[in-house]
Amino acid sequence: MIAGAAPARPHTRASLAAQFRALGVRPGGTVLVHASLRPLGFLCGGPEAVVLALRDVLGPAGTLVVPTHTPDNSDPAGWTNPPVPADWWPVIRDELPGFDPAVTPSRFMGALAELVRTWPGARRSDHPHVSFAALGPAADRVVADHALADMLGEGSPLARLYELDADVLLLGVEHDSNTSLHLAEYRQPAPPRQRCGAAVLAGDGGRAWVWWDDIRLDDDGFARLGTELAATGAVRLGPVGDGTGRLMRQRVAVDFAVDWLARNRGTEES
Repeated sequence: MIAGAAPARPHTRASLAAQFRALGVRPGGTVLVHASLRPLGFLCGGPEAVVLALRDVLGPAGTLVVPTHTPDNSDPAGWTNPPVPADWWPVIRDELPGFDPAVTPSRFMGALAELVRTWPGARRSDHPHVSFAALGPAADRVVADHALADMLGEGSPLARLYELDADVLLLGVEHDSNTSLHLAEYRQPAPPRQRCGAAVLAGDGGRAWVWWDDIRLDDDGFARLGTELAATGAVRLGPVGDGTGRLMRQRVAVDFAVDWLARNRGTEES
């Protein structure tokens, strides 16, 4: 297509569903989707068309999962983009609204994730920093009992997706947006750790600030990791709208990342 020219026709629910089928989205499967819709071009119906198309392909037995993270619900001492003055930190810790799975919007996750979060019947995990939302028969299994201090590890929805042999679908984004790769960080010996904080709802209906120790998450190198994963043939590429979809089995990606990180990163002990 000539640069700047419009596509031959708008991308629709039906045409997107055909592309998802061609890419390999599995009927009856579970798929974790990370999406930036702008690269997909004109979508007749916007994010709603994408959700409907995915659900058409997954069918009634399939489950759609998205990240609904709230990274701004975190210790302001660690904010860098932008930072805030140190004398603001106590105020933010005292006044930031407590995370409410039913109300708190996701941040920086995109329009598709927000639409799934608010879709009738969606279930959402209750982690105040890295929640996930899911639609479908496996939704409760995916989002239940999301551990506070193991936020993307064995007590998280990522591990439940691994158990379910889910797929990961990257729409208009690349592997540096692939949250599942963080699960591999938890499967390293002695990964670096940090103290984390967030505002949560309290049992009395108020709010509280909680602290926990967790892995120091680091997506540095994920783009290169993804390039090397793709070189193994584990990632299927195909057109979605005007953009590119990348589909992979989550287990394969995580297992590859475990080995890759062991070869390319140190630990607190090394």
